[in-house]
Amino acid sequence: MERTWPLTGRDDELRTVAAAVRAGAAGIVVAGPAGVGKTRLAREAVALAARGGAQVLWAHGSAVARPLPLGAFAGLLDVPPGDAAHTVGRALEQLARHRSPVLAVDDAHLLDEHSAILLDRVVERRAAPVLVTVRTGEPTPDAVTALWKDDRLGRLDLAPLDPARTTALVARVLGGPVEAASAHRLWTLTEGSPLFLRHLLTGEVSAGRFTVSAGIWRWVSEPTLSPALADLLAGQIGSLDPGVQDVVDVVALAEPVAVTALCGLTSAADVEQAEARGLVRTDETVARLAHPLYGEVRRSGMGTLRARRLRGLVARTLDTAPDPIPRAVLTLDSDLEPDPALFLQAAEAATRLFDLPLAERLARAAATTGAPVARLVHAAALSWLSRGDDAEAVLADLAATAPDAGMQAMAHLHRAGNLMWTLARPDDADRALAAARATAALPLHVAAMSLALAAAAGDVTTVLAQGPALLRTDDADDLVRILASSAVTAAAALTGDRALLDEAADVGGLGADRVPPGIPGFGLADMQVLGNRLAGTPGRADDRVRRLVAVSADLPGPARLMGLVVAGHAALAGGRVADALPLLQDAWAGLADSGHEFRFRCRTLLATARALAGDADRAAPHLDGIVAGGHPAYRIFAPDDLLARAWGAAAEGSTTEATAHATAAAELARATGAPAWEVLAWQTVVQLGDATPALAPLTALAGLGPRAATANEHARARVADDGAALLRVSTAWTGLGDLVAAGDAAAQAAAAHRRAGRRGSAYSAAALAADLAGRSGARTPALASAVRPLPLTGREREIVTLAAGGASNRAIAGRLTVSVRTVEGHLYRAGLKLGVSERAGFAAVLGLASGPSAAGARRPATDPVDPVAG
Repeated sequence: MERTWPLTGRDDELRTVAAAVRAGAAGIVVAGPAGVGKTRLAREAVALAARGGAQVLWAHGSAVARPLPLGAFAGLLDVPPGDAAHTVGRALEQLARHRSPVLAVDDAHLLDEHSAILLDRVVERRAAPVLVTVRTGEPTPDAVTALWKDDRLGRLDLAPLDPARTTALVARVLGGPVEAASAHRLWTLTEGSPLFLRHLLTGEVSAGRFTVSAGIWRWVSEPTLSPALADLLAGQIGSLDPGVQDVVDVVALAEPVAVTALCGLTSAADVEQAEARGLVRTDETVARLAHPLYGEVRRSGMGTLRARRLRGLVARTLDTAPDPIPRAVLTLDSDLEPDPALFLQAAEAATRLFDLPLAERLARAAATTGAPVARLVHAAALSWLSRGDDAEAVLADLAATAPDAGMQAMAHLHRAGNLMWTLARPDDADRALAAARATAALPLHVAAMSLALAAAAGDVTTVLAQGPALLRTDDADDLVRILASSAVTAAAALTGDRALLDEAADVGGLGADRVPPGIPGFGLADMQVLGNRLAGTPGRADDRVRRLVAVSADLPGPARLMGLVVAGHAALAGGRVADALPLLQDAWAGLADSGHEFRFRCRTLLATARALAGDADRAAPHLDGIVAGGHPAYRIFAPDDLLARAWGAAAEGSTTEATAHATAAAELARATGAPAWEVLAWQTVVQLGDATPALAPLTALAGLGPRAATANEHARARVADDGAALLRVSTAWTGLGDLVAAGDAAAQAAAAHRRAGRRGSAYSAAALAADLAGRSGARTPALASAVRPLPLTGREREIVTLAAGGASNRAIAGRLTVSVRTVEGHLYRAGLKLGVSERAGFAAVLGLASGPSAAGARRPATDPVDPVAG
């Protein structure tokens, strides 16, 4: 990977160092650990000085040159050997002959005595500005140390890059956005060292382990150290005595390791020596490696037998009572006898922690005995990892060989969930549910799975009839509670029953200090966000899901991606489009090519976010996917798909088509008994323009909740074209937490005031709309009109926007269901009003990027002649 590594995230430091080496300045000492970028910063600073006319003289301290007098200046100054005073004096004379010199001394901690004295004299006589780099933690000559101890030079301590700066650097090097989790892994492993980062990233990209997915760079496997990086790290670690090597290797295999256990397995003296050499860090209780990459290099060079023996030694010291996972993992990879009971206990614990790859591995080891419970846990992990066919094979065999009716019923119930959500086979899922019911065992579990399947199909009536009672039973276990609460949440969300919504969240374990006990909790969380979004209480959605999102943020496998989708949905519910986009984009990069069913939720939400941001081109592929097909377990979300298409059409400029999609969403919601969703759909119609058809249904639904009441007021103000009322509605939307709707209402207020001739009020409302757009990150048709008002009718602006996007007259006519001649007439009149004589000029007037957008790229231009020539 041949890429230029820019100096990113060091702007403040570069300004400080560059100022310190200007003519007349004394200079500066730049200190920091190895690999932090001291030399790179110094080179950038003196390069600036050189461009200003300075002559830069570079001296280098090194272990090789240290025995030689003035060895650091070899090749730079021609000074014959002699006594120290004479030699240093001659060197100063030669230095003075240079015009505007700047002296840079790299690795000054390695200077020989004469070189250190020369540096001291240069600073004392102000013969030249000096830039000195030293490595912290290394012995340094007294003459060099005195430079900053005696306040003769300022000292800049260069810290490793923080996570944000690391991400920015990697994105610049790779030339594209980087998945947040992958960037964080890089930072965690390198601890912000630019040197280690460069070596590690270069090796991973070259090996194809750091690749682009859905336009985002992702790290898709465990790292493998390149030979160059391994040699670099080995050099830092140095040679190890056998006792110290044992300390480092034990910690590398099992960190964190209790200090008492480590001292018992090795010796206190060796632990102290490893700490003194900077190889391990200890606090009062545990020991960890001094740098994460030390573990990578030690593990990669360790023999298999040694590693298995050391893991076994550590495993014997661990208590399983607080957490069975560490001992189980070490035992699994050690020379100890397998412990299936421990493996099962740890697999169940890993499942509760949402670490599915680990849960699957431990459950697979536990299931080698054929124990039904272990096989059930293993199958569940396989299903949640999108390995549905593997899970079905295990479950079908378990159902056929189960020792009792209870296990047989449980196997069929897991089959039903796997067949519905993972394999998208609803008919087979229904048959598996029927098989579970036929066992006459586990009636509560059968009822809970029945409700979950009914909710997925959008059967709100059944869920409301049976769900609350099941939700309140005292005999439910975790599985019954999560299935019942998810189903009831869906019904409560669609019908606007906020009390039932909150009750279901509490039963399902979704709260400020709790998380649901398993992967189905993410579906519950998404439904809770939806319920609060539809109700107009998005802040409550944030409170409900914050802990679940936090605990899944650093996990491998699908849990983190599902957490990102839920977090993105919560941001979108509050109209925070700019916050939602990076979350959903990261999730999509991991889900797009997977078989995971949550990709269908991610696709719709990401399409909506990109469309609301005005990015029609990037929304288009997701919208096409929505049209092409969905998932049977997500039929309940069909109105959301239509609203995504509505905002997609709006982003292209076709408000007529957008309104039609939003109206279709409202009609579908009404037909399926989802009044809360009907409110949001009609609200979208109001935001898009013509509120007249929305007023009557919103009036009828006004009592449903905060969103319904505010949407009704919005429709009334919009129909009345009342600017003052629209501004009050904007304030109400802001209070509810819907920033996009607030911005649209303010934009519509600006237009209403403008039509009434109230220019000052129009300007104030437009300024408010622009502020709200900046806070939300949205660029809707109403906001675009407010920011760039034009002397056009709504239809003229719509047609001009589509034309500016590259759509032909015939394509525009087809989308708006008007004649081509009508389109030509509107374009002609708009051209006269705007003073545009060429079709390409419309994009500049509208403030759009030139060139075809999705509006044109997806619909071929076939008109031979346009009235506005291009």
